[in-house]
Amino acid sequence: MRGTMLWFNETKDFGSIVTDEGERLSVQGSCFTGGKRPEGRCAGLAVTFEATGSESDRQAEDVELLPLVERRRARVHYSAHRGRS
Repeated sequence: MRGTMLWFNETKDFGSIVTDEGERLSVQGSCFTGGKRPEGRCAGLAVTFEATGSESDRQAEDVELLPLVERRRARVHYSAHRGRS
């Protein structure tokens, strides 16, 4: 499944994820693959994961942080405006 991080408390090693369908899941620090946990402000970071547990207590496991992709900026073309009076 895919989703985004809502928050992660580094001290408590616990956080929350929202799925692309809008479901909120809890996540323990030990559930991140490769031991790579979010650091600092992580709201909005894209993740992939497996959802487990009962409907009342769903949790995310095998959570992987996806690389942050820089958005391309639009180019401004000034050539159309040059030399015209």
